[in-house]
Amino acid sequence: MKTRKLLTTLAIFAVVLIAGCKEDDFVGVVSDCPAVLSTSPASNATGVPLDKIITATFNEAMNPLTITPESFSLDDGAKKKVSQVSIGLKGAIGSSAMILQGALTYDGDTYTMSFNPSNLLAASTTYTATILSSVKDISGNALQADYVWTFSTGTTLSPTVISTDPTDNATDVFLTKVVKATFSVPMNPTTFTSTTFTLKQGATSIPGTVTYSGSTASFKSTTNLISNTLYTATITNEVKNVSGTFMKDDYEWSFTTGTIVTPTIISTDPLNLATGVARNKVISANFSEAMNAATLTTSTFTLMNGATPVIGVVNYSGTTATFTPNADLISGVTYTATVTTGAMNPTGTPLANDYEWSFSTVLPLGPLVVDLNSVARFGIIAGVGVSNDAGFSEIHNLDVGIYPGVRSSIVGFPPAIIVNGAMYAADDIAPPGVPAMLIQAKDDLVAAYLFAEGATSPAPATVAGDLGGTTLAPGIYKSTSTLLIQSGNLTLDAQGDENAIWIFQIASDFTTVGGSPYPSPAGGNVILAGSAQAKNVFWQVGSSVTIGDYTSFKGNILALTTITMNAYSQAEGRMLARNGSVTMTSTNIISKP
Repeated sequence: MKTRKLLTTLAIFAVVLIAGCKEDDFVGVVSDCPAVLSTSPASNATGVPLDKIITATFNEAMNPLTITPESFSLDDGAKKKVSQVSIGLKGAIGSSAMILQGALTYDGDTYTMSFNPSNLLAASTTYTATILSSVKDISGNALQADYVWTFSTGTTLSPTVISTDPTDNATDVFLTKVVKATFSVPMNPTTFTSTTFTLKQGATSIPGTVTYSGSTASFKSTTNLISNTLYTATITNEVKNVSGTFMKDDYEWSFTTGTIVTPTIISTDPLNLATGVARNKVISANFSEAMNAATLTTSTFTLMNGATPVIGVVNYSGTTATFTPNADLISGVTYTATVTTGAMNPTGTPLANDYEWSFSTVLPLGPLVVDLNSVARFGIIAGVGVSNDAGFSEIHNLDVGIYPGVRSSIVGFPPAIIVNGAMYAADDIAPPGVPAMLIQAKDDLVAAYLFAEGATSPAPATVAGDLGGTTLAPGIYKSTSTLLIQSGNLTLDAQGDENAIWIFQIASDFTTVGGSPYPSPAGGNVILAGSAQAKNVFWQVGSSVTIGDYTSFKGNILALTTITMNAYSQAEGRMLARNGSVTMTSTNIISKP
């Protein structure tokens, strides 16, 4: 009795399955109904590349004969675009404007239908894709309903691989070869992994390291490749560009190794990604074997600061090549060293790949630079007035500005002149945007002033009274009252670091005291030594500044109130007053630092 009930139940279940699938061709066949598991693009996807292949993956094997131009369509919202292409063929059947040409295919291994348009999809367009219910599985079961999904295109194409090293079908490839692929656009480095970039010998995956730099992805095998062996490299369509657009298809290429083991670089000094490297560093690369010294030159061993080559001398001894720069490296800069495949051993075998590494030099001496931002364009900027009291004063390669003061508050121009610069005031109506530009400049001045005032690293050294006759290394110097340069010159010694920074934090007035003729023999001048640059000297003054007669001044003054340049004094720097005026008393010169 129990057995009879069980058989009855199974019979009813079979009937339900048969009845649940539409248009069965084979009476009595029990099978699952076909269904679409996933699509690419996904439903409601946006920013779809214009060269996208449209795919749909089913839950089971389908009958390819039912996947026809009549069973799949795209609608761009304006007209029905029906693919009129025989499976596996390219080109349209018919000449109707309603036709979207392309290749419609079916992959029996992955149960995936693909439509590859012959032309690009329209940009910024919403498409509706439809698979009709006439599509059937191999048992004759049809989709239960039309499958419909939508997606919207963007304005870009999918990234592509434009070159590989080795090339496809290359032979006699070195056993130490790093496999590389270069892309049409910059890619997202995080999408390059041992899963998305693989190297295989047949079905065996080769262990290695995947990296990405610039527009090139690299696969470096953990061990040497095997001689006389066919390898296949694959980059999957899971990699994407920096905008998030995936590659359209997997990219695959093959090559065959030879028998030669090439020389390699086994160590470098500095190490790759080293920091705090001395500015007088000699760069070296140690090879796995003796090399032909004649092939190690400034063409095959280079050092770059960004796009700028470093001039130097290359030497070779034993198994080590060295690059000696003609001058000290710049502090706080990342350099890239490269030994190219032009470097060969005595038998003429080159490196299999260019070898590249980077390092950063020590940070500049002293504190961080004070960023002037937009106020850096000004040699003079003031709040209430700018005046040239007498003589032919000059401002070179910098602008003069006043805000909130108006143009009538600028006097003495001429005889004072501005060379390669212009004058701007709060009430200027031309060119358009002057008031807004001045507001931004004053805001940037305030920000720079506050940054300089609050700088604490390295720890400020306390100074007081008269700095005349002293020499100061890069750093922060703090005065809690007034400060003078009077009984001699103040020397700022960068100790060979052209990026060295000085910040002077002065709570009250700052005065230099000089005397005739220029530069003041009595002292009061600021002298730069050891590659110091005026642009890297900042004087933050909590009250007023006076530059003495005939003195030679260096640096950027950021004053809370007024700045006065006495007769015949000259400055390589900027006179920037937050609230007060800037006065040139007689025949003064301000030059861009």
